[in-house]
Amino acid sequence: MAKIDTNLNFVLALSKAQATINRRLDGQLGAHGLSFSDFVTLHHLAHANGEKLRRIDLAEKLGVTASGITRMLAPMEKTGLVSREATGHDARISYVVLAPGGRRVYEESLKTASYIAGELLPLSKASQIEKLTETLHQINGNL
Repeated sequence: MAKIDTNLNFVLALSKAQATINRRLDGQLGAHGLSFSDFVTLHHLAHANGEKLRRIDLAEKLGVTASGITRMLAPMEKTGLVSREATGHDARISYVVLAPGGRRVYEESLKTASYIAGELLPLSKASQIEKLTETLHQINGNL
Protein backbone atom coordinates (compact mmCIF):
# COMPACT_ATOMS: atom_id res chain seq x y z
CA MET A 1 0.00 0.00 0.00
CA ALA A 2 1.30 3.48 -0.91
CA LYS A 3 2.29 5.86 1.84
CA ILE A 4 0.04 8.90 2.30
CA ASP A 5 1.89 12.21 2.25
CA THR A 6 1.56 14.80 5.02
CA ASN A 7 -0.77 17.11 3.11
CA LEU A 8 -3.21 14.37 2.15
CA ASN A 9 -3.10 12.99 5.68
CA PHE A 10 -4.05 16.47 7.00
CA VAL A 11 -6.93 16.77 4.49
CA LEU A 12 -8.27 13.33 5.45
CA ALA A 13 -8.02 14.12 9.18
CA LEU A 14 -9.69 17.49 8.57
CA SER A 15 -12.56 15.80 6.74
CA LYS A 16 -13.11 13.40 9.65
CA ALA A 17 -12.90 16.28 12.15
CA GLN A 18 -15.47 18.24 10.14
CA ALA A 19 -17.86 15.29 10.21
CA THR A 20 -17.39 14.90 13.97
CA ILE A 21 -17.93 18.61 14.60
CA ASN A 22 -21.03 18.71 12.38
CA ARG A 23 -22.53 15.65 14.07
CA ARG A 24 -21.94 17.00 17.60
CA LEU A 25 -23.21 20.48 16.84
CA ASP A 26 -26.21 19.26 14.83
CA GLY A 27 -27.22 17.15 17.81
CA GLN A 28 -26.94 19.92 20.37
CA LEU A 29 -28.24 22.79 18.23
CA GLY A 30 -31.32 20.72 17.47
CA ALA A 31 -32.61 21.81 20.88
CA HIS A 32 -32.81 25.32 19.39
CA GLY A 33 -34.46 24.07 16.19
CA LEU A 34 -31.25 24.56 14.19
CA SER A 35 -28.77 22.46 12.30
CA PHE A 36 -25.12 23.48 12.45
CA SER A 37 -25.50 24.72 8.87
CA ASP A 38 -28.39 26.96 9.98
CA PHE A 39 -26.28 28.26 12.87
CA VAL A 40 -23.38 29.14 10.56
CA THR A 41 -25.79 30.97 8.25
CA LEU A 42 -27.21 32.98 11.16
CA HIS A 43 -23.67 33.66 12.39
CA HIS A 44 -22.63 35.23 9.08
CA LEU A 45 -25.77 37.35 8.96
CA ALA A 46 -25.43 38.44 12.60
CA HIS A 47 -21.93 39.73 11.87
CA ALA A 48 -22.71 41.34 8.51
CA ASN A 49 -23.16 45.06 8.04
CA GLY A 50 -26.85 45.74 8.66
CA GLU A 51 -27.37 42.04 9.43
CA LYS A 52 -27.88 41.31 5.75
CA LEU A 53 -25.91 39.90 2.84
CA ARG A 54 -26.50 39.45 -0.86
CA ARG A 55 -27.56 35.85 -1.48
CA ILE A 56 -24.51 35.23 -3.66
CA ASP A 57 -22.17 36.63 -0.98
CA LEU A 58 -23.75 34.41 1.68
CA ALA A 59 -23.39 31.41 -0.64
CA GLU A 60 -19.69 32.24 -1.04
CA LYS A 61 -19.17 32.49 2.73
CA LEU A 62 -20.87 29.13 3.22
CA GLY A 63 -19.09 27.47 0.31
CA VAL A 64 -22.29 26.52 -1.50
CA THR A 65 -23.71 27.22 -4.93
CA ALA A 66 -26.42 29.77 -5.72
CA SER A 67 -29.00 26.98 -5.98
CA GLY A 68 -27.66 25.44 -2.78
CA ILE A 69 -28.21 28.67 -0.84
CA THR A 70 -31.78 28.84 -2.13
CA ARG A 71 -32.46 25.31 -0.84
CA MET A 72 -30.82 26.12 2.52
CA LEU A 73 -32.71 29.36 3.05
CA ALA A 74 -36.22 28.21 2.11
CA PRO A 75 -36.96 26.45 5.44
CA MET A 76 -35.25 29.24 7.38
CA GLU A 77 -37.53 31.77 5.71
CA LYS A 78 -40.61 29.68 6.50
CA THR A 79 -39.69 29.51 10.19
CA GLY A 80 -38.96 33.25 10.41
CA LEU A 81 -35.21 33.05 10.97
CA VAL A 82 -34.35 35.03 7.84
CA SER A 83 -36.21 37.12 5.32
CA ARG A 84 -35.65 38.42 1.79
CA GLU A 85 -35.11 42.00 0.83
CA ALA A 86 -35.22 43.00 -2.81
CA THR A 87 -33.20 45.89 -4.13
CA GLY A 88 -35.11 48.55 -6.01
CA HIS A 89 -32.52 49.08 -8.70
CA ASP A 90 -31.86 45.47 -9.79
CA ALA A 91 -34.52 42.76 -9.49
CA ARG A 92 -31.88 40.04 -9.92
CA ILE A 93 -30.16 40.99 -6.65
CA SER A 94 -31.78 40.20 -3.35
CA TYR A 95 -30.54 40.25 0.20
CA VAL A 96 -30.90 37.72 2.98
CA VAL A 97 -31.75 39.54 6.20
CA LEU A 98 -31.48 38.23 9.74
CA ALA A 99 -35.05 38.35 11.06
CA PRO A 100 -35.73 39.27 14.72
CA GLY A 101 -36.59 35.62 15.43
CA GLY A 102 -33.32 34.56 13.83
CA ARG A 103 -31.36 37.02 15.95
CA ARG A 104 -32.99 35.67 19.11
CA VAL A 105 -32.37 32.03 18.19
CA TYR A 106 -28.77 32.82 17.17
CA GLU A 107 -28.05 34.52 20.50
CA GLU A 108 -29.58 31.61 22.43
CA SER A 109 -27.79 28.95 20.38
CA LEU A 110 -24.43 30.75 20.55
CA LYS A 111 -23.95 29.57 24.14
CA THR A 112 -24.61 25.97 23.13
CA ALA A 113 -22.25 26.13 20.15
CA SER A 114 -19.51 27.73 22.27
CA TYR A 115 -19.89 25.04 24.92
CA ILE A 116 -19.59 22.22 22.38
CA ALA A 117 -16.60 23.92 20.72
CA GLY A 118 -14.97 24.08 24.15
CA GLU A 119 -15.55 20.36 24.65
CA LEU A 120 -14.08 19.55 21.24
CA LEU A 121 -11.09 21.90 21.55
CA PRO A 122 -9.57 22.04 25.04
CA LEU A 123 -8.27 25.42 26.22
CA SER A 124 -4.92 23.84 27.02
CA LYS A 125 -4.34 23.62 23.28
CA ALA A 126 -5.12 27.30 22.57
CA SER A 127 -1.81 28.12 20.86
CA GLN A 128 -2.09 25.05 18.61
CA ILE A 129 -5.69 25.96 17.79
CA GLU A 130 -4.63 29.51 16.82
CA LYS A 131 -1.97 28.14 14.45
CA LEU A 132 -4.42 25.67 12.94
CA THR A 133 -7.00 28.44 12.52
CA GLU A 134 -4.39 30.49 10.60
CA THR A 135 -3.74 27.50 8.35
CA LEU A 136 -7.46 27.03 7.71
CA HIS A 137 -7.86 30.71 6.83
CA GLN A 138 -4.99 30.33 4.36
CA ILE A 139 -6.69 27.32 2.81
CA ASN A 140 -10.00 29.19 2.60
CA GLY A 141 -8.28 32.13 0.95
CA ASN A 142 -6.80 29.87 -1.70
CA LEU A 143 -10.06 28.26 -2.70
